[in-house]
Amino acid sequence: MSRTRVLFVCLGNICRSPLAEGAARKLARERGLLERFDFDSAATAGYHEGEPYDPRVEAVLKRQGALFEHRARRIRAEDYRSFDWILGMDEENLRDLQRSAPAGARARIALVTEPWGGGRVTDPYYQDDWACEQTYLELEDLVGRWLDLWQEGGDGPAPSA
Repeated sequence: MSRTRVLFVCLGNICRSPLAEGAARKLARERGLLERFDFDSAATAGYHEGEPYDPRVEAVLKRQGALFEHRARRIRAEDYRSFDWILGMDEENLRDLQRSAPAGARARIALVTEPWGGGRVTDPYYQDDWACEQTYLELEDLVGRWLDLWQEGGDGPAPSA
């Protein structure tokens, strides 16, 4: 069985996308699905390349049992060819991802919220610790639903145009 490769993307790759990646890794581990998935995260902009998580994100991931090694990186052309899914956190991310997709891209690009009506995942960057925790819980719920879709044999929603 081939592995489903999923890339979570936000603006800077220090808050939302690593929260999603951590939640995905944790849920896949808890469900015994680690051998079926590869998860990673990236940014649409290079503001924080090479930096670790936001300290609040690290604290949340640690409390939730979802901590993993992380350094922020920007999305690369090869990501569009090597991942099955690229899931953005908001409409701006989605537009940037669609605009920068190279010829020959095979990844399906969608909002992480798309199967459930779309909308943005709140960016906790300029907010407090509580907002960071709430964003994690929102993403854990969304990622859990994606895992349910993929486990049921579904591919998720049709890719965004």
